[in-house]
Amino acid sequence: MTRVIGLISGTSVDGIDAALVDISGTDLDIKIELVAGATYPYPADLRERILAVCAGVAISMAELAELDDAIACTFAQAAQNIQIGHHKPTLIGSHGQTVYHKPPSQPITPIGYSLQLGRGESIANQTGITTISNFRVADIAAAGHGAPLVPRIDAALLSHPQEERCIQNIGGIGNVTYIPVRRDNWLEKIRAWDTGPGNSLLDLAVEHLTDGAKTYDENGSWAASGTPCSPLVEHWLSLDYFHLPPPKSTGRELFGVDYLHQCLQDAEAYQLSPADLLATLTELTAASIVHSYRTFLPQMPQRVLLCGGGSRNLYLKRRLQVLLEPVPVVTTDEVGLSADFKEAIAFAVLAYWRSMGTPGNLPTATGARQEVLLGQIHSPLVVSA
Repeated sequence: MTRVIGLISGTSVDGIDAALVDISGTDLDIKIELVAGATYPYPADLRERILAVCAGVAISMAELAELDDAIACTFAQAAQNIQIGHHKPTLIGSHGQTVYHKPPSQPITPIGYSLQLGRGESIANQTGITTISNFRVADIAAAGHGAPLVPRIDAALLSHPQEERCIQNIGGIGNVTYIPVRRDNWLEKIRAWDTGPGNSLLDLAVEHLTDGAKTYDENGSWAASGTPCSPLVEHWLSLDYFHLPPPKSTGRELFGVDYLHQCLQDAEAYQLSPADLLATLTELTAASIVHSYRTFLPQMPQRVLLCGGGSRNLYLKRRLQVLLEPVPVVTTDEVGLSADFKEAIAFAVLAYWRSMGTPGNLPTATGARQEVLLGQIHSPLVVSA
């Protein structure tokens, strides 16, 4: 049994999800137990700086280094907090904070680029625990997208011997893993990609509509009081990204502030109320997920398992259920895996696999040429007496 901390802050930049996990077994035959999970919000000023960089605001190299250090310190503090009252872990797997993601584009830029801040070597030395970070770069070097990285974990923890499943994460960006029935050459048939916006546009819209007083629509209650504008959703679904075949990945570079402003401009002709606008943006997230399934899956799944912050948006979940009827839509909680901390658990597993010499990517999901070891290992400095 190996005790590992998994750390991640996603595209919503809400804060750091930390999971303390006990892991045993090898490769896909692993068992995990979530010992503790918590979310540690970013300090408000740090979150604003991160969001500004993600939105393309220019900063100096000195400011970039300072931001990198500030994020690493916040991650290290989260790692220290999550282990209070528990035995010290052996490893930390830290995804860091993505601030820029550029997928490969054949033939112009065959190798993509993805930047996560929050240096692993800094976290290792602040915590005294070996830290594995920079999980995306090896897959990108193998001509993959470096995303999504959770499908192999989904295969290990959520596959089923008799049921085809879609594991739908809804963070700032939505991503899906399609898992066929676990038999024969099932691993080769797994498919995964980013479906499009998750919570990113909804959160940005709430901040815009409340002049920053609120950062998200709790339970989707505000959106639930409105009515979606179907013609507007159909127009938005004409965006090239939704019709691009997998493997594909995206981020705030596409579904960020500029895209929201375009959505607001498009909505002017329909004279929508704030509630109607939120309902329509929520419908875009739901409809883009369903469009993705119907367009790119070999067949519809027998069950959809939701995870991530968007799984707590009751209105979004309800709209997904309506659009996917009769396929049941539930959360991963209902099959024994925390929906809130699944992504943090995933990076604990990736760190565990890296320490075992086990590849962490799935080429069918990322488009990489081959399976590779993911993550760079940083051992804490040993100070002599």
